[in-house]
Amino acid sequence: MAATVIDTRTVPWISVPHRVDLLLADALPGGYTVTSAFAFVVDGAGRTLLTHVDRPGRGWDVPGGHVEPGEDPRAAAARELAEETGFELAAERLALLGGQRITLLADPPAGHRYPARTFQAFYAARLERRGTPIRPRPGFECDEAGWVEPGDVPAHCPEASWQGLHEALFR
Repeated sequence: MAATVIDTRTVPWISVPHRVDLLLADALPGGYTVTSAFAFVVDGAGRTLLTHVDRPGRGWDVPGGHVEPGEDPRAAAARELAEETGFELAAERLALLGGQRITLLADPPAGHRYPARTFQAFYAARLERRGTPIRPRPGFECDEAGWVEPGDVPAHCPEASWQGLHEALFR
């Protein structure tokens, strides 16, 4: 499958003119640096695993975070999933779903720590069985995690720019 743009928008967390393309893709886009990796995990009951960070501006979200220097993005998604939810899943079980292709249309502001062309990769895995109770690893930023019904994900994550990717999992 070639990359398909399913939404284009701007986001409040980028302060300069920019474009964020939400892509369905089976390969990482060329010319973009993968800075973050996330994991949608859907259990046998159709529920999605989400994590919660109790800080202003955060809340419920899909597990994920920064790719460490030299780290494979899929391995980063599996690592972040385990850290933020306590749910262990081999990286090989995660398939690229797509992501957010971010293009700055002006010079990055002072202190901006990312390249002008970045990609946030979103991986997905489906489990055969119903997900078991989980808990974030101690010492990480997440204070709670849980399995959420598909129709309840938008209410848990109303500002999430990745909603279209989540919806694509159920089409």
